Formats: sequence, structure tokens, C-alpha cells
Amino acid sequence: MNRVKTLVEHRCFGGTQGVYSHQSECCRCEMTFGLFLPDAAKDGRVPSLWFLSGLTCTHENAMIKTGAQYWASRHGMALVFPDTSPRGEDVADHSDYDLGQGAGFYVNATETPWSGHFRMWDYVSEELPALLADRFPLDPGSQGITGHSMGGHGALTIGMTFPDRFRSLSAFAPIANPTQSDWGRKQFKAYLGGNEDAWKAHDASHLVARHGYPGKILIDQGSKDPFIDLLCPKALETALAASRQEAGFHHRSGYDHSYFFVMSFIPGHIQHHAAALKGS
Repeated sequence: MNRVKTLVEHRCFGGTQGVYSHQSECCRCEMTFGLFLPDAAKDGRVPSLWFLSGLTCTHENAMIKTGAQYWASRHGMALVFPDTSPRGEDVADHSDYDLGQGAGFYVNATETPWSGHFRMWDYVSEELPALLADRFPLDPGSQGITGHSMGGHGALTIGMTFPDRFRSLSAFAPIANPTQSDWGRKQFKAYLGGNEDAWKAHDASHLVARHGYPGKILIDQGSKDPFIDLLCPKALETALAASRQEAGFHHRSGYDHSYFFVMSFIPGHIQHHAAALKGS
């Protein structure tokens, strides 16, 4: 119980939005996360939806900008907002916005100087879920995962790799084919080294073709997204169709990459997860 520090808690849509920190064994630094608990959590364990954020973000971006708490509260669902990378004076960083702190890419780095702290894959899939189940009234058998941009990449790759842990899956404008994109190749080479075959385990388009996901995958992509060439949505859409993966891939006319886009379609995503987790 003492492993988690309460930084702040606010009443929010009939529940509690908190921000907490703890010393991470995976990342070897203090990590901060947001957690929304609906009032239903007072009566027992509740399902949870993880939201992984994108480049340059912290735990705060989606927590503050999506309005997801309103919809989660209606479904009696918790929301988990992890940070996007390890942080601190002793944590490696880079002058480029898309590498280093704020750009963990949800992988376990094997290369120096990143390998000492950058283990976001284990942090999101193992360490933080176990900590939350121990400290808060969350049902570890009823978890879904979603994310935006780099976080959409993380949600898809982690969700498809651990479908027994994350029983529902969606993404907003994910980096969909990072082994073929400058948002991916640069980071994978830095974090994982030059063996490109090892990168495929962190590429959603490859994972769909390899083994897919046992449930429906929901994806939203804006047509006016200025980063669409870096996201490579066509590669993922082609892989989904070729593998006959159950999916809803929605092209949203006129929408860009911002949180206004995410805010507009978060109700449908939460409904998607609530429906999938209801019987889990």
C-alpha cells in the first residue's frame, strides 16, 4: 500500500480522478500515472480501460483533454493514464522530440544509453497492472487498452501480444507500420538495435498478419491528419482485410490528429470496450 503516493485527487463525473506516483522497478525511476475511479468502485472491483498517449505527452494529456471520465463513469469503468516514458535527471534523453523522454514507444530498450530505464513494454503490460490490482479495486481479468498515435501503436502491439490481459482493443490514429516509417525506424534502431526482424514484434501491421486478435479491433483515423504519411494507416487496413481480422476501421472526414479528434470519438471507443468487458 505504501508503494503508491497520492499526488492529488479530484471529484469528477461522479467518481474520483487521481494522480499517483511510485518507484518503478522496470523503469528504475519514479513514475507518475493518472487513474479515474467511478463510484461503482466503492462496491467492488471494476473493469478498466488503459489509455496510452503519444509523442511528447505525459499522463496528463488524455486525462485532461478527452472528457473520457464522463463516459467511463456511465459504464462503471476505471481509466488508467500511464506516462509515455521514464523521466528524471538520470534518465537518458535526446534533443529530438521523438526520441528519449516523452517518446518511449512502448518497447523494452536493449541498446545504450536507453536500456537502463526505457522498459515501457514491461511497465504497461506487467508492472503497473499488478500494482493497480493490488492497490485499487480494479478487476485484473477485465481490462481493455486504447491509445493515440504512438500510444495507439503501443495499444495495438501490447493488446495483440497479451489478449488474455487486455480483452478489448482500439486505437486513435495509431502509428500502424513503424518498421516502414520514420516514426518507428529511427526509434527502433536506437532502442532495439539494427536487427529489423526484432522490430516486427512491435509493428501492428505485422502482428495482424502473424496472429491477429481474438476480438474486434476498433480504429479511428482522421482524413486531415497532417502526420498520415508517418502513421501508415493503409498498411494496417490492408493487413486487417487480408487476415480477415474482425475490425471497424473508420476514416473520419475532416478530422486531424489533435485531441479534438480523440474527444469526438472517445464515446464510441468506451462503448466498444464496455461491451467487450461486460462479460469478461
